[in-house]
Amino acid sequence: MITPGGTGPAPRLADQQDDVRRRVVALACRAPSVHNTQPWLWRVSGTRIRLWADRSRQLSASDPQGRNLLISVGAALHHATVAAAALGRSARVTRFPSPRDPDLVAEIDLAEARVPFAEELELAAAIERRRTDRRRFTSWPVPPERLAALAAAAERPGTRVLPVDDPGARAVVERLVARAIEAEDEDPLLREEQRRWIAHGPDDGIPLSSLPAHERATERPDRFDRDGAYDLNSFSVDVSDAVLALCTETDDAAAWLDAGEALSAVWLRATVGGLSVVPLSQVVEVTETRAALQLDVLAGSGVPQLMLRIGWQEVYRPELPPTPRRSLDEVMKR
Repeated sequence: MITPGGTGPAPRLADQQDDVRRRVVALACRAPSVHNTQPWLWRVSGTRIRLWADRSRQLSASDPQGRNLLISVGAALHHATVAAAALGRSARVTRFPSPRDPDLVAEIDLAEARVPFAEELELAAAIERRRTDRRRFTSWPVPPERLAALAAAAERPGTRVLPVDDPGARAVVERLVARAIEAEDEDPLLREEQRRWIAHGPDDGIPLSSLPAHERATERPDRFDRDGAYDLNSFSVDVSDAVLALCTETDDAAAWLDAGEALSAVWLRATVGGLSVVPLSQVVEVTETRAALQLDVLAGSGVPQLMLRIGWQEVYRPELPPTPRRSLDEVMKR
């Protein structure tokens, strides 16, 4: 934090700027990532922050193309711009600035200091409060106007967020999710990869404290049903749950990065409004179910990148602790 006055010497301007940049990166690292792998690296220089995809943290079994990796990095990029705005810096983003370095996904140039708007402060505060809360939602429905506002918050050229509110389409989504989980469960390499990232370490992976006790095992397929007591993904879609489809026009690295930025925009706006978000990723990880989702649910209107389950948590439930994060020293490139 920047020292707020006092009897000591005032901090140098360069020190203040460095503090802002490091704070932007620290808040960006609170972004959601697949299995909390945190697949990003950063470098700060002057007023510029560079962001790389960290391929050493790619999930080779479930994400061989790096789609989920880049969605995760896109979420961190959006978190960075939100954090910069709340710290009084506008951010100009150049995506994939170097053809010679495809893993350099973005350069963020910070503008001169200004007074942040109240909405920018509110959105940045949601970064610290956001959780992946897989506990069962309440039966209170999400009003359609809330869903429309979430979808609008994520709209950008080439990216759309579509509410799936037709009962028939929702039933198809749940069947496809179940089919995808069954297909993934038959892959021993994928199962082992998933298990490795539960309680993976002190600063990454999914801690056991973030997983709800297994509930209603006979009512929903669980990729850990055979010998586990925890449900990693909360697959079922209850009647009162809202469902959003995050889609792009294309299906390449740029689209995946855009999808991650849209995911962050939806999630932070939902957090501000007291809503929980649970990604349903399996249905887009299996080629067969992803194709069926695009054709049977989205009618070919976009390429599905992620499905999101939206709802309300019980008011009196204890808040989940934040998931761990790697230190700034570990994620900063020299």
